[in-house]
Amino acid sequence: MERRIGAAILGPGNIGTDLLTKLRRAEAVEVRLMAGIVADSPGLARAAAAGLDTSAEGITAVLGRDDIELVFDATAAQAHLENAPLLAAAGKRAIDLTPAAVGPYVVPAVNLEQHLERENVNMVSCGGQATIPFVHAIDRVADVSYAEIVATISSASAGPGTRQNIDHFTETTAKGIEDVGGADEAKAIIVLNPADPPILMRDTVFARVRQPDAEEIERSVSAMVTELSAYVPGVRLILCETDGNKVTVMVEIEGAGDFLPTYAGNLDIMTAAAARVGQGMAEHMLGARA
Repeated sequence: MERRIGAAILGPGNIGTDLLTKLRRAEAVEVRLMAGIVADSPGLARAAAAGLDTSAEGITAVLGRDDIELVFDATAAQAHLENAPLLAAAGKRAIDLTPAAVGPYVVPAVNLEQHLERENVNMVSCGGQATIPFVHAIDRVADVSYAEIVATISSASAGPGTRQNIDHFTETTAKGIEDVGGADEAKAIIVLNPADPPILMRDTVFARVRQPDAEEIERSVSAMVTELSAYVPGVRLILCETDGNKVTVMVEIEGAGDFLPTYAGNLDIMTAAAARVGQGMAEHMLGARA
């Protein structure tokens, strides 16, 4: 029986490189290829120095490998829209870190178990990964009618892709809060803070609930912190307060510092969540073959 599932990372940028660092600790996943489209990419050079196969042929290199079953796409939305059907036709499962949202939204602490056999899953957004677990934690005990989240990140951790897709971020995150978090209606706001030194990621959840019970809500939120900490050790609960039918939760996310700086918790939570999904899918695949 196989002991690990072969994987590839598409996109050797900062996200792909940080993801590689995390996946090298995954017990059921073996990254065998890092692929990009620029031959002299620093990310490809780093991957090669770490002993991985590398290629500047992008998706073509991945499709040509029979020993790769999981593909982490850390490129861009348009690229993934083109890659997704090719990967599906080749029988490879895709974990999408772009805003393409070809497959269902997955937040590991909430709904990973429901999607272990899907051929394509989407990681929502950094704000979604940080706040949807807490909307869900409130909803499971108090029934959320409306949720609003504010994700505040360091401007230094927001690259060109983030800046170009801010409108998409708010729409995607709001939809994820409803579809995965359980809120009947949702809104998402992102704030880029230019402070120097850079701030850590901070997220605030405001929720209107139908069944307010402060003790039950705090218990559920605290349990979610524990669940989320299993793959995002830098999450910290700052506030959980219930006032009538309004609930406020504030959390702080510190990155693990694997490749990205610790203040880039918004990027770190995406790679940590993607690595957790990959590990879960790989364990499921191996278990089915036992």
